[in-house]
Amino acid sequence: MQLFTVDQANRTLPLVRRIVEDIVREFRLWEEGLAELDLTVPGARPDLADPRAIVLERKIERIARDLDGFQAEVEAIGIQLKDRRTGLIDFPSELDGRPVLLCWRLGEPTVQFWHDANSGFAGRQPLSPTLVG
Repeated sequence: MQLFTVDQANRTLPLVRRIVEDIVREFRLWEEGLAELDLTVPGARPDLADPRAIVLERKIERIARDLDGFQAEVEAIGIQLKDRRTGLIDFPSELDGRPVLLCWRLGEPTVQFWHDANSGFAGRQPLSPTLVG
């Protein structure tokens, strides 16, 4: 497993940001498609397939495949996608010899937080100047 310094994580952000923007956008479309399908299906007769439902199901499946592909791109870089809705990413790292995760979310200009592997987003702590250097 690759470990990232803060500087290395920040250098990946131009590429990661583009991928994560795609993930967040496509995830929203996927959720909207599911909601629309839920509204379409109840009115359909069980013995007759609703053509709108079939089209929506294909669209949702395509978006799901695209999302999986985007996630694979992020994972190939060595980064963990934690939340498709908010674009939350963790970079494996190390602090004082123990494993930690550098934490970044879409909309943040740089990697500015870290947390223990077990604490997750709720345990995010700001990076200190000594960690960044």
